[in-house]
Amino acid sequence: MSHKGKVTKEESLVYHHGGKTSINIKTVCDTARDLSMAYTPGVAHPCLEIEKDNELAYKYTNKGNLVAVITDGTAVLGLGDIGAVAGKPVMEGKAVLFKKFADVDAFDIELDEHDADKIVAICKALAPTFGGINLEDIKAPKCFDIEEKLQACVDIPVMHDDQHGTAMITSAGLINALEISGKKIEDMKIVVSGAGAAGIACAKMYRLLGAKHIVMIDTKGVIHSGRTDLNKYKAEFAIETSDRTLEDAMKGSDMFLGLSAPGVVSKEMVLSMNPYPIIFALANPTPEILPEEVHSVRNDVMMGTGRSDYPNQVNNVLGFPFIFRGALDVRATKVTEGMKMAAAVAMAKLAKEEVPEYVKAAYPGENPEFGINYIIPKPFDRRVFVWISAAVAEAAIKDGVAKIKDFDIEAYKVKLQDIIDEELK
Repeated sequence: MSHKGKVTKEESLVYHHGGKTSINIKTVCDTARDLSMAYTPGVAHPCLEIEKDNELAYKYTNKGNLVAVITDGTAVLGLGDIGAVAGKPVMEGKAVLFKKFADVDAFDIELDEHDADKIVAICKALAPTFGGINLEDIKAPKCFDIEEKLQACVDIPVMHDDQHGTAMITSAGLINALEISGKKIEDMKIVVSGAGAAGIACAKMYRLLGAKHIVMIDTKGVIHSGRTDLNKYKAEFAIETSDRTLEDAMKGSDMFLGLSAPGVVSKEMVLSMNPYPIIFALANPTPEILPEEVHSVRNDVMMGTGRSDYPNQVNNVLGFPFIFRGALDVRATKVTEGMKMAAAVAMAKLAKEEVPEYVKAAYPGENPEFGINYIIPKPFDRRVFVWISAAVAEAAIKDGVAKIKDFDIEAYKVKLQDIIDEELK
């Protein structure tokens, strides 16, 4: 199989043949005595201990390192509502990334159910099995209700990655772009094209960073205060403005976030933006505007896409594995706003560190160095494992949602670094 160039259908089908994950056992099971330990009668002892104290499930089972990746198949990647079983390869892929990047075990669970309250009930019933729940590819606005209601009734972290992963990573890029440009976020006009799960979550996080002027656009145009067709999540971003189209909104803007459709941004729109603008064009696989089109008309743009073949890739693998790693390791009961912001800040700081040689080798010809073409760390920078996991764990403790008391965060950082050092030998 080729390691470069476009992925072909044939290569992909071969790669996915038989599925991408399996289950391995961690204990010995070679003799009759081992069998008695693994199952009956030996298994009764941990069962009875857990019956007395449910928290001991974290000691005697895999709960503390197990995440459920759950979808209803209604918003799968750029494919849309393709159904639960058709979404399974994506959920398996998510499990692969959890394991590869953060050594978190994950089960993919595809639900043939579209009613939000029933999905919440199903997930609540499954919660005793897991240390965390990663909701995935559930369409908006239903995904907001499911996440909120589910988190309220379980004592393990729940996160809809399509919302928060993109928000954390683009926020990291925004933090660094502000430093490079010298702009203040409260003075910026931010245009968000796409009012789905990710767009709304990003806008909320930018507000937490201090943004005051966000113009959000859906398929019917600018979300303004005169519209009467808005759900409660979009209505939160309805503003008084004379802007009615994307072209209107882009004039005098400082940032464009695209989570919408290919090719909707023109060169003229880019030219109408303020100096040192930020453009995150994240429609996949074809962004709202290609970097080469942007750079053909101006050279002061900080540009990112969702693709690996351009600088500043906004890739959720920078976020979700380590959010759950840190949350699991302190037994967090939820993912707080503080934990998400801590992840974004840590990611932003890491991008300013000198890039290791092994990362440079993975991206030949780029020579990543902090600046307009490098405001987000690379997905294969293994330091992310340490920086973000530890930042999330520390924030969970600070926010009072960690069940483990007297957690030694410095020892935790050393432990994570030792894992990376061993990997890189």
